[in-house]
Amino acid sequence: MSDPVTGDVFKPGEDCERSGVYRVLHDPNHADEHEVTCVFGSRFPRCNHCGDYVRFILEHSAIHIDSHAHFKS
Repeated sequence: MSDPVTGDVFKPGEDCERSGVYRVLHDPNHADEHEVTCVFGSRFPRCNHCGDYVRFILEHSAIHIDSHAHFKS
């Protein structure tokens, strides 16, 4: 799903298509926004408290070092 203000919004269970730093939005009664690093190929997880309510918004993408041409062996 795409939001014109915040960009792409991802839900638990969806594939992480780009490694990077994601802003995490929880149920406001549970936790404030914070940032996490998610890696390409993983799945966005459920929150232990608010379950499938949590959302992930890409703030800054980055290439994982294991995938970068300068560091492959």
